[in-house]
Amino acid sequence: MVFLLGQPVRAFHPSVYTPRVPPDQLEEIQEIESPFETTPERIEAGRQVFFGKGLCVTCHSKNGKGVRMPGHAPRNFTDAQWQDARTDGELMWILKNGSPGTGMPKRVGQGITEEEGWNVIQFIRTFRGQ
Repeated sequence: MVFLLGQPVRAFHPSVYTPRVPPDQLEEIQEIESPFETTPERIEAGRQVFFGKGLCVTCHSKNGKGVRMPGHAPRNFTDAQWQDARTDGELMWILKNGSPGTGMPKRVGQGITEEEGWNVIQFIRTFRGQ
């Protein structure tokens, strides 16, 4: 528990499987699907953003397992259970809003476009079970 101006603030999520989307938005966000068909070209474009201007590799590492850091570790994209639990709509919400309570910043609109975000999500899905 972290204290901010004498008030306790929950700094981290209780589980990596806990949704980051606010509960009142979750159902609607989970129904959002990528407007783009999954293709090798889009996956490659997502890889380029992941390793380049998206800066994803900085925290999530080249193998998608995440870099060891103090506090709330970056998501391990190779975790099949996590991959199964999170929808593409939730991942896009995180790219647009960051992940409250973690070091994950906003990316869409802050360095990458929404289309590039969808491509990154397609690339992230390739880490499943590695």
